[in-house]
Order: sequence, then C-alpha cells, then structure tokens
Amino acid sequence: MVYAVIMAGGSGTRFWPKSTKKLPKQFLSLFGDETMIQNTARRIKPVIPGERIMVVTNDNYVDLVKDQLSSVPNDNIVGEVVARNTAPCIAITAEMLYKKDPEAVMVVLPADHHIEDPQAFNNYLKTAIEKAKSGKNLVTIGIHPDRPETGYGYIHGDDSIKEELAGHAVHPVKAFKEKPDKETAEKFLESGDYFWNSGMFIWSAKTILNEFKKHLPKMYDLVKESSGSFFTDGHKSAVDSFYLSCESVSIDYGIMEHAENVFVVPAEFGWNDVGSWTAAYELGKKDTQGNVVNADYTIFSGSSNNYVLSNSGKMISIVGVDGIAVVETEEAILVCKLDKAQNVKEIVEELNSKEKLKKFL
Repeated sequence: MVYAVIMAGGSGTRFWPKSTKKLPKQFLSLFGDETMIQNTARRIKPVIPGERIMVVTNDNYVDLVKDQLSSVPNDNIVGEVVARNTAPCIAITAEMLYKKDPEAVMVVLPADHHIEDPQAFNNYLKTAIEKAKSGKNLVTIGIHPDRPETGYGYIHGDDSIKEELAGHAVHPVKAFKEKPDKETAEKFLESGDYFWNSGMFIWSAKTILNEFKKHLPKMYDLVKESSGSFFTDGHKSAVDSFYLSCESVSIDYGIMEHAENVFVVPAEFGWNDVGSWTAAYELGKKDTQGNVVNADYTIFSGSSNNYVLSNSGKMISIVGVDGIAVVETEEAILVCKLDKAQNVKEIVEELNSKEKLKKFL
C-alpha cells in the first residue's frame, strides 16, 4: 500500500506576524478557504486517502492537526517533543509504517507547499511511486526551474539516462547542490539538467530504513530500540525518547547526498514552496497596478507591486512606494521590501532574544 507522511512541524518564521508559535503558517488559510495542510491532504486524496496519511508535527500542534484533518486517524499523528529536522521524522514514520505494512511505500511531503495543478502533480507522483516500487530506489521530485533562483537547493539529473514510467521521465541523480550564488544558478538554468529540490521524497519503508542503517546507524538503532513500544500503551513515551536521544539532521544531508540509488522525476505543476511573503505576493491576485490586496479598505497613490494583508478594518493608504509588504495582525505590523522578505526571520530571532518581546511571537 501507498502511504503519505506530511511534515508539519515548522514554525514559519518568515511569515511573521501572521504565522506565530501558536498558529504557524501550515495551519493558516493564506490562499483560499482551506489551510495549507488541508490543501496538502486534499491534493493527494485521489492517490492516498486520509486513513493512509501520517502527520508529523510539534507536540503543541497535535490538536490543530486533529481539528483540521478529521479524516486522518489520531494514531497517525506523531507529536515531536523537540524539533530534530527531517531525518528523524522520516526514520520514525518509516519504522511505524514498516510495522504496519512491510511492503509500505512512503510519499513524504512538506505541509506548506502551493501547487497550482493538483492533477498534474498526482500524475508525476504516480511515476515516482512506480519507480519506488520497482526496486530499492530513493525517488525525489525535481521542479523544472524557470529562473536562476538562489533560494532553492538543486538536483543534478543525469539526462543521458532516461526511463519512462507512467508517462513521465525518470533520471538518476548525479548530485544534490546547495543554494547557489546568482552566477551558478544561471549556469544551472542554462544547462537544462538541474532541477529545484522540492523536498518531496518517495520510497519503500524498508528501503529507507536500510539507508538509515547504512548512513545514520545511530539513528537507526534508536528507532529500532523504540519500535517495540510503538502502538502500545508506551507509544508516546517511546516517541519522546527517540526524539530526545537522536541528532538533528536533514534527510538531504544525512541520506540523500550519500546514497547511490537515487532518482529524480522532473516535473511541472505550478510549484511554490511558499517560503516568504514574496511567495504570497507572487501567488496573489493582482490589480491593474500589480498590487495584491487582502484588506477591507486600501488606497494606493503612485504605488505598485505591493502586498497588503489586514483584517482590522482600518484604512491602509500607501503613497509613492513600490514592492513592499504591509501585514497587520492584532498584535503587530510588518512593513518590508518584498525582495527582502526572507529576512523577516531576523525579526523573529530578535523578538526571541528579548524576554519582553517574546509575547509578539
């Protein structure tokens, strides 16, 4: 059977002040009526129903997941007592799925991506699943780049070797590349065989556990030690013990960069990782001056290509500025240049460093 693991533990710091510790971005309705995690679950429903979805999130957000994803069984929600990046999240869910179903295939997805064409996405996903089923393969989905983006990692595919599965190409992966500088990103774009790293992975639970045994043996031993208590009265205690004992490492660094049997499915389905307010602007409906407005009352004078979000009912007037974001909540107001929106995380770090300001997080 095919299962999904939705990773929903992030704090969404670049979407402050809308995204907070109590309600991070994956649980917000930034686009349409549904929240981002609801969109993720609905998107894959034609391939993977709710009863075969697992969600990994912070302990503090378990009730939010239960409220927003009623089709996901409570036993399928894993609460992390401490954040440990993506590798531990994948290790523990792989072991749980392997206990339930030794032939389980896992589709690992971030909770906070935006995809414009869900049907196309699911078609590419079927290709990746077929490749994962056909051997001891680790499969990822790469996004065809349309610009020399420096904010994403890249996947270098081997375009000299191509396999067709379920209507789409599959290539071996030569290497994973860190976020490049502008010149390098331009070379990647020109080459045609580099793809954005989407952070989506597909493999069998057995295969990825064997990779943990090979490349992260301490983590593998820890999850196997905890496994005996999974789905018993000691389940939560075992999960907590695992997280508190293991190192913090990403699946890319811990496994993918070292494994040999890695493949990429190059894809196009309108993908955006929604990493900052810049993405909210790019995905928003623009007026004739290129402004995106999610507020009751606004007036623009000589201003274009701006993003405004406010639910206060106040009049927001913007005069003579271009390319800024204005975000108002009950507790805070953010004004920033859209091309500097990634730096909002620095504001969050500053708030977190001062006790009297932590109430705004």
